[in-house]
Amino acid sequence: MKNLLTIVLIFSTLTTFGQPKRIEYKPTVYYRNFSHKTAPVLRVTPGDTLVSETVDAVGFDKTGTSVTERGNPQTGPFYIEGAMPGDVLAITLTRVELNRDYATTLEQFVKRSLPFEVIKPVFARNARLVKWTLDKEAGYAYPQITHEHLTNFKVPLTPFMGCVAVAAPLKDKEPETYFTGQFGGNMDFYKVAQGVTIYLPVFHEGALLYIGDAHAVQGDGEITGDALETSMDFSLVTKVIKSTELKLDFPRLEDSEHIMAMATHDTLEEALKLATLGLLEWVQKDYSLALNEATQVLGTSIEYRIPTLAGPKVAIVAMLKKDRLKGLTK
Repeated sequence: MKNLLTIVLIFSTLTTFGQPKRIEYKPTVYYRNFSHKTAPVLRVTPGDTLVSETVDAVGFDKTGTSVTERGNPQTGPFYIEGAMPGDVLAITLTRVELNRDYATTLEQFVKRSLPFEVIKPVFARNARLVKWTLDKEAGYAYPQITHEHLTNFKVPLTPFMGCVAVAAPLKDKEPETYFTGQFGGNMDFYKVAQGVTIYLPVFHEGALLYIGDAHAVQGDGEITGDALETSMDFSLVTKVIKSTELKLDFPRLEDSEHIMAMATHDTLEEALKLATLGLLEWVQKDYSLALNEATQVLGTSIEYRIPTLAGPKVAIVAMLKKDRLKGLTK
């Protein structure tokens, strides 16, 4: 899978379904479950460019109008032609662009982030909604609050998609859109940005691709429960990797800098083990590394991120910089 990102980008223009097309989809309905029972809103041929948009996590669109209920409403699902159970769906985000000038978040911390006696004054019903200005031209976000010490506080804009998912396996029933799992879901990982390719195992015919929960900025863990929640314009291209070529248990991601394996579990320790295993299997398969050789690669070069502490389960991403892999002999 070493060169899958290159393969996805090249073959997005050379599919067995004919010449690639640009397809624009304007959502009129949104969903809050990663369900296999939801009728697809559109059928998409691998290699075609899908252009669409999302609302924010509470259902407001790019004009600031409430168009659906809150709860991470998703655009989709999209039926991907040729995707069958056991395959892997590769989704390359070719465009992720802010489409309005504000975002919202909360003044709170989630339970997993700090001792409860510390966070109680700002927890749940005590949490205050905070609006932020998104200045695309300057490339920064600014909080619209009057706290004395935040007058000059700003953060760089790093827009990404909080949710990318296929319909969940039957064992997971029909999880709500704040769940993360083998199917992807509410990953809340800043690397799910323009230029990334996400690899998800397929559990149902057509995969049924969902996307939503756009973020303008988020720190690791989403420890306030919300990122800077906003709406987004996006474009993506898909590719179906058949089960004879690759099988996955959990999501993988790849961009110009890193290869990444994500895993979720009830505990950080178990999620970390599964994410490390995902990365180990990746480098062992692509570079034919023995276990003792892999100790030296991962031991010197692995990185970890905690994308979300706010959901029902925790997620860990194990990462390797691609430049560390250049010196390996296959």
